[in-house]
Amino acid sequence: MRFAPRALGVAIVAALLATPVVAEELTGTLKKIKDSGTIVLGHRDASIPFSYLGSDPRQPEGYSHDLQIKVVEALKKELNAPDLKVRYNLVTSQTRIPLVQNGTVDIECGSTTNNLERQKQVDFSVGIFEVGTRLLTKTSSGINDFPDLKGKNVVTTAGTTSERLLKQMNADQKMGMNIISAKDHGESFLMLESGRAVAFMMDDALLYGEMAKAKKPDDWHVVGKPQSYEIYACMVRKGDAPFKKVVDKAISDTFASGEVNKIYDKWFMQPIPPKNLNLNFPMSDELKKLIANPTDKSAEQM
Repeated sequence: MRFAPRALGVAIVAALLATPVVAEELTGTLKKIKDSGTIVLGHRDASIPFSYLGSDPRQPEGYSHDLQIKVVEALKKELNAPDLKVRYNLVTSQTRIPLVQNGTVDIECGSTTNNLERQKQVDFSVGIFEVGTRLLTKTSSGINDFPDLKGKNVVTTAGTTSERLLKQMNADQKMGMNIISAKDHGESFLMLESGRAVAFMMDDALLYGEMAKAKKPDDWHVVGKPQSYEIYACMVRKGDAPFKKVVDKAISDTFASGEVNKIYDKWFMQPIPPKNLNLNFPMSDELKKLIANPTDKSAEQM
Protein backbone atom coordinates (compact mmCIF):
# COMPACT_ATOMS: atom_id res chain seq x y z
CA MET A 1 0.00 0.00 0.00
CA ARG A 2 1.28 3.41 -0.91
CA PHE A 3 1.23 6.39 1.45
CA ALA A 4 -0.01 9.69 0.09
CA PRO A 5 2.63 12.45 0.58
CA ARG A 6 0.68 14.01 3.45
CA ALA A 7 0.11 10.65 5.16
CA LEU A 8 3.78 9.79 4.76
CA GLY A 9 4.81 13.06 6.44
CA VAL A 10 2.49 12.40 9.37
CA ALA A 11 3.89 8.88 9.73
CA ILE A 12 7.48 10.15 9.82
CA VAL A 13 6.66 12.76 12.46
CA ALA A 14 4.86 10.13 14.55
CA ALA A 15 7.86 7.82 14.29
CA LEU A 16 10.24 10.57 15.38
CA LEU A 17 8.08 11.46 18.35
CA ALA A 18 7.99 7.82 19.40
CA THR A 19 11.80 7.58 19.32
CA PRO A 20 13.55 8.63 22.57
CA VAL A 21 15.59 11.80 22.16
CA VAL A 22 19.23 11.20 23.01
CA ALA A 23 20.29 13.87 25.51
CA GLU A 24 23.40 15.85 24.75
CA GLU A 25 26.30 14.02 26.34
CA LEU A 26 27.51 15.63 29.53
CA THR A 27 31.11 16.75 29.80
CA GLY A 28 33.40 18.46 32.27
CA THR A 29 32.01 19.56 35.62
CA LEU A 30 28.41 18.66 34.77
CA LYS A 31 29.46 15.06 34.07
CA LYS A 32 31.61 14.97 37.22
CA ILE A 33 28.67 16.15 39.35
CA LYS A 34 26.15 13.84 37.68
CA ASP A 35 28.39 10.76 37.95
CA SER A 36 29.32 11.39 41.59
CA GLY A 37 25.91 12.62 42.71
CA THR A 38 27.72 15.38 44.62
CA ILE A 39 28.70 18.99 44.05
CA VAL A 40 31.64 20.41 45.98
CA LEU A 41 31.21 24.04 47.04
CA GLY A 42 34.25 26.13 47.91
CA HIS A 43 33.58 28.52 50.79
CA ARG A 44 35.38 30.93 53.11
CA ASP A 45 35.37 30.90 56.90
CA ALA A 46 35.72 34.62 57.64
CA SER A 47 34.44 36.69 54.69
CA ILE A 48 31.53 38.28 56.56
CA PRO A 49 28.83 38.68 55.26
CA PHE A 50 29.59 36.88 51.99
CA SER A 51 30.78 33.41 53.00
CA TYR A 52 31.71 32.49 56.54
CA LEU A 53 31.19 30.12 59.45
CA GLY A 54 28.89 31.74 61.98
CA SER A 55 25.87 30.10 63.58
CA ASP A 56 26.96 26.56 62.68
CA PRO A 57 30.71 25.82 62.42
CA ARG A 58 29.96 23.00 59.94
CA GLN A 59 27.79 25.05 57.60
CA PRO A 60 28.85 28.20 55.69
CA GLU A 61 26.42 31.06 55.35
CA GLY A 62 26.27 34.52 53.78
CA TYR A 63 25.18 36.50 50.73
CA SER A 64 27.46 34.68 48.27
CA HIS A 65 26.61 31.33 49.79
CA ASP A 66 22.88 31.95 49.29
CA LEU A 67 23.56 32.62 45.59
CA GLN A 68 25.70 29.48 45.45
CA ILE A 69 22.74 27.46 46.72
CA LYS A 70 20.65 28.92 43.89
CA VAL A 71 23.18 27.33 41.52
CA VAL A 72 22.77 23.99 43.32
CA GLU A 73 18.98 24.20 42.90
CA ALA A 74 19.40 24.92 39.18
CA LEU A 75 21.77 21.95 38.80
CA LYS A 76 19.26 19.60 40.40
CA LYS A 77 16.82 20.49 37.63
CA GLU A 78 19.39 20.61 34.83
CA LEU A 79 20.79 17.17 35.70
CA ASN A 80 17.46 15.69 36.84
CA ALA A 81 19.18 14.97 40.15
CA PRO A 82 16.79 15.99 42.97
CA ASP A 83 18.90 14.13 45.51
CA LEU A 84 22.14 15.89 44.55
CA LYS A 85 24.38 16.01 47.61
CA VAL A 86 26.38 19.08 48.65
CA ARG A 87 29.87 18.83 50.10
CA TYR A 88 31.67 21.87 51.49
CA ASN A 89 35.38 22.55 51.09
CA LEU A 90 37.06 25.43 52.93
CA VAL A 91 39.26 27.69 50.79
CA THR A 92 41.46 30.69 51.60
CA SER A 93 42.60 33.67 49.55
CA GLN A 94 45.71 31.72 48.60
CA THR A 95 44.16 28.29 47.90
CA ARG A 96 40.86 29.20 46.20
CA ILE A 97 42.18 29.38 42.62
CA PRO A 98 44.31 26.19 42.74
CA LEU A 99 41.45 24.22 44.32
CA VAL A 100 39.09 25.25 41.51
CA GLN A 101 41.74 24.52 38.88
CA ASN A 102 42.57 21.02 40.13
CA GLY A 103 38.94 19.94 40.54
CA THR A 104 38.87 19.81 44.34
CA VAL A 105 35.95 22.26 44.34
CA ASP A 106 33.44 22.69 41.52
CA ILE A 107 32.48 26.29 42.21
CA GLU A 108 33.71 28.95 44.65
CA CYS A 109 31.41 31.79 45.65
CA GLY A 110 32.78 34.08 48.33
CA SER A 111 34.48 37.45 48.01
CA THR A 112 36.64 36.74 44.98
CA THR A 113 37.38 39.61 42.60
CA ASN A 114 37.08 38.97 38.89
CA ASN A 115 40.15 40.52 37.26
CA LEU A 116 42.18 40.10 34.09
CA GLU A 117 45.05 38.34 35.83
CA ARG A 118 42.77 35.69 37.35
CA GLN A 119 40.85 35.24 34.09
CA LYS A 120 43.98 33.56 32.72
CA GLN A 121 43.58 30.84 35.36
CA VAL A 122 39.82 30.38 35.89
CA ASP A 123 36.49 31.49 34.46
CA PHE A 124 34.06 33.74 36.32
CA SER A 125 30.30 33.80 36.53
CA VAL A 126 28.31 36.97 36.02
CA GLY A 127 29.18 39.42 38.78
CA ILE A 128 27.43 39.07 42.14
CA PHE A 129 28.70 42.19 43.97
CA GLU A 130 30.67 45.41 43.45
CA VAL A 131 32.98 46.98 46.03
CA GLY A 132 35.57 49.72 46.50
CA THR A 133 38.90 49.17 48.27
CA ARG A 134 39.14 51.44 51.33
CA LEU A 135 40.48 51.53 54.91
CA LEU A 136 39.15 50.45 58.28
CA THR A 137 40.69 52.35 61.19
CA LYS A 138 39.90 53.64 64.66
CA THR A 139 37.86 56.83 64.75
CA SER A 140 40.63 58.27 66.96
CA SER A 141 43.56 57.19 64.73
CA GLY A 142 43.83 60.37 62.69
CA ILE A 143 43.82 58.28 59.50
CA ASN A 144 41.38 59.76 56.98
CA ASP A 145 42.82 58.71 53.64
CA PHE A 146 45.66 56.72 52.08
CA PRO A 147 48.31 59.52 52.22
CA ASP A 148 47.98 59.41 56.03
CA LEU A 149 49.49 55.89 56.01
CA LYS A 150 53.01 57.13 55.28
CA GLY A 151 55.51 55.40 57.57
CA LYS A 152 52.74 53.43 59.33
CA ASN A 153 51.99 49.74 59.90
CA VAL A 154 49.14 48.71 57.58
CA VAL A 155 47.52 45.29 57.38
CA THR A 156 45.77 43.55 54.51
CA THR A 157 44.92 39.95 53.65
CA ALA A 158 47.43 37.83 51.73
CA GLY A 159 46.49 36.78 48.21
CA THR A 160 44.02 39.63 47.65
CA THR A 161 43.94 42.47 45.14
CA SER A 162 44.20 44.88 48.08
CA GLU A 163 47.60 43.39 48.97
CA ARG A 164 48.82 43.94 45.42
CA LEU A 165 47.47 47.52 45.28
CA LEU A 166 48.94 48.44 48.66
CA LYS A 167 52.41 47.11 47.76
CA GLN A 168 52.29 48.93 44.43
CA MET A 169 51.26 52.18 46.13
CA ASN A 170 54.05 51.80 48.70
CA ALA A 171 56.66 51.34 45.97
CA ASP A 172 55.38 53.97 43.54
CA GLN A 173 54.83 56.71 46.12
CA LYS A 174 57.74 55.76 48.43
CA MET A 175 55.42 55.86 51.45
CA GLY A 176 57.61 53.74 53.74
CA MET A 177 54.65 51.68 54.99
CA ASN A 178 55.24 48.42 56.81
CA ILE A 179 52.73 46.14 55.10
CA ILE A 180 51.52 43.16 57.12
CA SER A 181 49.90 40.35 55.10
CA ALA A 182 47.57 38.30 57.32
CA LYS A 183 46.24 34.85 56.41
CA ASP A 184 42.56 35.88 56.36
CA HIS A 185 40.26 38.83 57.08
CA GLY A 186 39.72 37.76 60.69
CA GLU A 187 43.45 37.78 61.38
CA SER A 188 43.80 41.13 59.59
CA PHE A 189 41.21 42.68 61.87
CA LEU A 190 42.86 41.12 64.92
CA MET A 191 46.13 42.84 63.92
CA LEU A 192 44.22 46.11 63.67
CA GLU A 193 42.24 45.68 66.88
CA SER A 194 45.35 44.76 68.86
CA GLY A 195 47.20 47.88 67.70
CA ARG A 196 49.79 46.13 65.54
CA ALA A 197 48.48 48.11 62.54
CA VAL A 198 46.78 51.50 62.28
CA ALA A 199 44.61 50.59 59.29
CA PHE A 200 43.26 47.57 57.42
CA MET A 201 42.92 47.88 53.65
CA MET A 202 40.27 45.71 52.02
CA ASP A 203 37.00 45.80 50.11
CA ASP A 204 34.56 48.17 51.81
CA ALA A 205 31.77 45.61 52.28
CA LEU A 206 34.19 43.22 54.01
CA LEU A 207 35.45 46.03 56.24
CA TYR A 208 31.89 46.72 57.36
CA GLY A 209 31.60 43.03 58.12
CA GLU A 210 34.70 43.11 60.33
CA MET A 211 33.54 46.30 62.03
CA ALA A 212 30.21 44.64 62.86
CA LYS A 213 31.93 41.89 64.85
CA ALA A 214 34.25 44.25 66.77
CA LYS A 215 34.01 44.47 70.56
CA LYS A 216 32.99 48.13 70.18
CA PRO A 217 31.83 48.74 66.59
CA ASP A 218 31.38 52.47 67.21
CA ASP A 219 35.15 52.81 67.79
CA TRP A 220 35.79 52.09 64.09
CA HIS A 221 35.00 53.65 60.75
CA VAL A 222 35.68 53.07 57.04
CA VAL A 223 37.57 55.90 55.32
CA GLY A 224 39.59 56.81 52.25
CA LYS A 225 39.04 57.31 48.56
CA PRO A 226 38.53 53.91 46.90
CA GLN A 227 41.73 52.77 45.21
CA SER A 228 39.83 50.45 42.89
CA TYR A 229 36.33 49.26 42.14
CA GLU A 230 36.04 45.51 41.93
CA ILE A 231 33.39 43.02 40.94
CA TYR A 232 33.00 39.78 42.90
CA ALA A 233 31.97 36.65 41.01
CA CYS A 234 31.89 32.89 41.44
CA MET A 235 34.86 30.94 40.07
CA VAL A 236 34.56 27.85 37.88
CA ARG A 237 37.11 25.83 35.92
CA LYS A 238 38.44 27.51 32.80
CA GLY A 239 36.94 26.49 29.46
CA ASP A 240 33.94 24.62 30.89
CA ALA A 241 31.23 26.54 28.99
CA PRO A 242 28.27 24.19 29.69
CA PHE A 243 28.75 24.40 33.46
CA LYS A 244 29.35 28.16 33.40
CA LYS A 245 26.14 28.58 31.40
CA VAL A 246 24.10 26.89 34.15
CA VAL A 247 25.83 28.95 36.84
CA ASP A 248 25.26 32.24 34.98
CA LYS A 249 21.61 31.48 34.34
CA ALA A 250 20.93 30.55 37.97
CA ILE A 251 22.41 33.83 39.20
CA SER A 252 20.81 35.94 36.44
CA ASP A 253 17.40 34.38 37.14
CA THR A 254 17.79 35.25 40.84
CA PHE A 255 18.51 38.84 39.80
CA ALA A 256 15.63 39.04 37.33
CA SER A 257 13.08 37.65 39.79
CA GLY A 258 13.99 40.28 42.38
CA GLU A 259 14.86 37.57 44.91
CA VAL A 260 18.37 39.00 45.14
CA ASN A 261 16.90 42.03 46.92
CA LYS A 262 15.65 39.82 49.76
CA ILE A 263 19.03 38.09 49.95
CA TYR A 264 20.82 41.44 50.05
CA ASP A 265 18.49 42.83 52.71
CA LYS A 266 19.02 39.71 54.84
CA TRP A 267 22.81 40.09 54.94
CA PHE A 268 23.43 43.84 54.70
CA MET A 269 20.41 45.54 56.26
CA GLN A 270 19.39 43.18 59.08
CA PRO A 271 21.18 41.72 62.14
CA ILE A 272 23.41 38.80 61.13
CA PRO A 273 25.30 36.06 63.00
CA PRO A 274 27.44 35.64 64.98
CA LYS A 275 26.73 38.78 67.04
CA ASN A 276 23.41 39.81 65.47
CA LEU A 277 24.82 43.17 64.44
CA ASN A 278 23.51 45.14 61.46
CA LEU A 279 26.02 46.26 58.82
CA ASN A 280 23.63 49.00 57.62
CA PHE A 281 25.24 48.89 54.18
CA PRO A 282 22.65 50.01 51.58
CA MET A 283 22.88 48.62 48.06
CA SER A 284 25.09 50.84 45.90
CA ASP A 285 24.07 52.25 42.54
CA GLU A 286 26.91 50.22 40.99
CA LEU A 287 25.48 46.97 42.31
CA LYS A 288 21.98 47.92 41.16
CA LYS A 289 23.36 48.39 37.63
CA LEU A 290 25.16 45.03 37.81
CA ILE A 291 21.94 43.29 38.87
CA ALA A 292 19.94 45.00 36.11
CA ASN A 293 22.53 44.10 33.45
CA PRO A 294 24.44 40.94 34.47
CA THR A 295 27.93 40.61 32.99
CA ASP A 296 30.94 38.37 33.49
CA LYS A 297 33.33 41.23 32.71
CA SER A 298 35.75 42.51 35.34
CA ALA A 299 35.69 46.14 36.50
CA GLU A 300 38.81 46.67 34.35
CA GLN A 301 36.81 45.66 31.27
CA MET A 302 33.75 47.79 31.99
